[in-house]
Amino acid sequence: MPDEKSNICLSASGLTKVFGSGRTKTVAVDHVDISLCEGEVVSIVGESGSGKTTLAKMLLGLLSPTEGEVYFQGKPRDISSHKKRKEYWKNIQAIFQDPFSSYNIFHKIDSVLLDCINMRGGRHLPYEEKVEMMTEACSFVNLKFDELTNKYPFELSGGQMQRLMIARIFLLDPKILVADEPTSMIDACSRATILDMLMQLRDDIGMTVIFITHDIGLAYYVSDNVYIMEQGVFVESGSADDVILHPKEPYTQRLISDVPKIYEEWDLSTV
Repeated sequence: MPDEKSNICLSASGLTKVFGSGRTKTVAVDHVDISLCEGEVVSIVGESGSGKTTLAKMLLGLLSPTEGEVYFQGKPRDISSHKKRKEYWKNIQAIFQDPFSSYNIFHKIDSVLLDCINMRGGRHLPYEEKVEMMTEACSFVNLKFDELTNKYPFELSGGQMQRLMIARIFLLDPKILVADEPTSMIDACSRATILDMLMQLRDDIGMTVIFITHDIGLAYYVSDNVYIMEQGVFVESGSADDVILHPKEPYTQRLISDVPKIYEEWDLSTV
């Protein structure tokens, strides 16, 4: 866990998103403040419709906030042009819930990985060196590059596709990763593998991870700090131990009560 003196790499102040107007107006995110330190894993936990994905998209720069400001490395984020957006996206990337919608179905896997190398400035590297980089990235996620080169993403399983997403992140080497429900559409065995790989990214290269989830048990397993989101606002936040083992808000207590209990006396530390 990063210490208290760690630099804040991403933060937001008063972040708000309103959809529609008049009678159809919906406040999806309402004046939210958040900050992330380098190498930290932060979970944003809430039920479907709580606003957590909308918040993630604003942090990524995929949605423009109605109000508020996002700060990157202590300065107001500037994504006012295509060039500046691309520069920002070199530093922050995402893994989304549905792996099948994250790929161009007409691009083979080696093309997908080559795009990542080129995006990081490796366009002029010798092809042999690019192959070594792609092989290393696939090896990191327990895939064999030479078995994937002639395949399209849709020929892989959901778990393999999510692992390939992490290989892309490995090649892009961003400072921040937004993982939006990355394990909800895959089986339990693949889920554990994906979580372990995300933690390895943090441990090996110091990547900051924002983990978006409805599963408070998973949040406890992976997080340094946790934000609980209800109807567009944070109702509780703090260290994973403080928030989940000693919840103060009824909403947090209800999320915890919804986690299946195998034993009569359930210990969160075993999650």
